[in-house]
Amino acid sequence: MPDRICVGQIGTAHGLRGEVRLRAFTEDPMAVAMLGPLESEDGSRRFDVEAVRPAKDHLVARLSGVGDRTAAEALRNVRLYARRDRLPDPEDDDTFYHADLIGLSVLDPNGAELGRITALHNFGAGDILEIQTIDPGEPVLLPFTKLTVPTVDVAAGHVIVDPPKGTFDDAAEDRGRE
Repeated sequence: MPDRICVGQIGTAHGLRGEVRLRAFTEDPMAVAMLGPLESEDGSRRFDVEAVRPAKDHLVARLSGVGDRTAAEALRNVRLYARRDRLPDPEDDDTFYHADLIGLSVLDPNGAELGRITALHNFGAGDILEIQTIDPGEPVLLPFTKLTVPTVDVAAGHVIVDPPKGTFDDAAEDRGRE
């Protein structure tokens, strides 16, 4: 399991005094302010969230060391990471940090390996697993639901999927046509 989790991403500058738009990836967006200090992905920068307030579809935050618009603009698209030990444990067996799922093996109900989880997406209708199949080619996308993914065993390093018939066969056929 990773020792840091991505909890937000800085957007554009907001105003002239160094505030930034912030997208929080936490269940409660305001909780991002209590996880600090937050680090950039490479660990070269650290920020405390000094103040945060909700806006229409994002947060507006004042970060330590960011005193003007120019400094805020330089942080655009910086992802912010919190130490894992600052985050709460998942509430139940059906709650996971996305970072814990990336890289898990994907098995069919008989235990045959189908691929690995390479990403999770949410386009508004629920989480979608992106799976790179064993054979190189286009990834397979599956809804991350109890019906399609009945077993998630992070400790064992795998998920068991029960996809619609032909899902992985279709991907193999597409690769054969290339």
